[in-house]
Amino acid sequence: MFFDTALHTLPSVPEEAVEHGEVFTQRWVVDLILDLVGYTSDKALCDLKLVEPACGSGAFLGAVASRISASCREQNRPISDASHAVRALDLLERNVRRSREVVEQHLVDDGWNPTDAQQVAAAWVEQGDYLLQPEGTQHADYVVGNPPYIRLEDVPADRMAVYRHACPTMGGRADIYVGFFEVALRSLGAAGQLGFICADRWMRNQYGRQLRQLVTKNFSMDLALVMHDVDAFHDQVSAYPAITLISKRPQGTAVAADTTRAFGAPEATAFARWYATDQTESVTTPAFQAARMPHWFPDEDSWPSASPARLAVLEELTERFHLLESKKSGTRVGIGIATGADKVFLTDDGTLIEDDRLLPMAMVRDTTSGTLNWNGTYLVNPWTANGDLVDLAAYPRLARYLDEHGAALRKRYVAVKQPHRWYKTIDKVDHALTRRPKLLLPDMKLTIHPVLDEGGLYPHHNLYFIVSDVWDMRVLGGLLLSKVAEAFVEAYAVKMRGGTLRFQAQYLRKIRVPDPEAISERDREALAAAFDKRDVRAATEAALRVYGLAELPD
Repeated sequence: MFFDTALHTLPSVPEEAVEHGEVFTQRWVVDLILDLVGYTSDKALCDLKLVEPACGSGAFLGAVASRISASCREQNRPISDASHAVRALDLLERNVRRSREVVEQHLVDDGWNPTDAQQVAAAWVEQGDYLLQPEGTQHADYVVGNPPYIRLEDVPADRMAVYRHACPTMGGRADIYVGFFEVALRSLGAAGQLGFICADRWMRNQYGRQLRQLVTKNFSMDLALVMHDVDAFHDQVSAYPAITLISKRPQGTAVAADTTRAFGAPEATAFARWYATDQTESVTTPAFQAARMPHWFPDEDSWPSASPARLAVLEELTERFHLLESKKSGTRVGIGIATGADKVFLTDDGTLIEDDRLLPMAMVRDTTSGTLNWNGTYLVNPWTANGDLVDLAAYPRLARYLDEHGAALRKRYVAVKQPHRWYKTIDKVDHALTRRPKLLLPDMKLTIHPVLDEGGLYPHHNLYFIVSDVWDMRVLGGLLLSKVAEAFVEAYAVKMRGGTLRFQAQYLRKIRVPDPEAISERDREALAAAFDKRDVRAATEAALRVYGLAELPD
């Protein structure tokens, strides 16, 4: 849905914000994008529609004009036939003027009549807001460009509200470019293609989730060419750019690629040639590496980040194996209890209150060695076995202790919401979990660190746990100790300073595993033994056999 709202009824985006969002693209990068989407002069380009959503000073339009000019010569058609072949917009009048000059100059230099060139340039470029164009004006066979990068705080609130209404994928703290992706995708005709150079943060960040969902359900993610270290723009910017190709068709073959500082015009030509014609599954050069995959990743929660070779392996495992968390196997990933007041609810004093109100707690420090070594922390437990709060009248020592800390407990948000339940912890205690064998994983660690609790402790909220109805927890522990399992988490997880990974439930759930019954007795024994010895190398060797992999690429 697009708004047919006259621009003068909206507050203008501040000119300094627009200028902040303008990043001018190198010509060779423009040519690469046009080559990748197949916008080449051997086609009848006059009969196709290309849209440039934010033309700036005409970096894309100059290249487009040259290609349309060559197409007209080859097709023996006048340049006036191309009057409707391009639609380019920009918010700033000076950019519209400059882009028209660029188009006109390219066409005149190619030998076209100056009057015809001027008319074509005027027909192509107009002033307007791409995100607020009326329904039906945006149809395109190709949408290419470099969408503006404008932070939300630089856009007036009422204009941003209109943007959000017109572009539902712009949730949370999304950058303006998310809306450009959405409008462009919705405008594509059958087999239409989008080719943007833009920040790749939307592929992983929370604000990009709705856009990922749109792509996953309705389009084919064809290429992600990461160019973080490449001088893709005329000015130095920290934009984490990637060339992204998406097409209007069911998901097909996808390419993941990465570049080095050595990637320039000649290397771009070589990459485009490989992308278009080479049937090999992967390629590695000093300037780029790429891998061709049967599909893109199906989950819109987040898309992984890794080397192309590793992404190809993860995509293959995603195809062949099921998720770690599964109702079929009764395998569940969860997090330990959050109390809302650890200073009150956690104690090392085993005589503080009634014995049956003290629940032994597993803490991160208990897992450091790889074997669970309980250091004597208890939860002051206000929950009964059936999930109700205990009657404090039945526990005078507990009642007295909680009353001593009543002022602090009643200030908590959960207590303000439910004053009569002022002594509850944020999470309830699932007493069955205490008795179950479970793997515990610390939230933050440089490497994956599963530790077995054979039953008896309840995890603190800095620990994640895995329970299962069918897995031998030592076998599963060996699988999770391996670099194969860690690769899944590393590809999806947020990395902290110093390379520390977050082993949160949402990332652990990305791990793919085989059916336990499909693992041979030899490999089961190898995984369990590696887990007992904390031997990551042995665990990885066994895991590679189980997954049917020769190696795990860097």
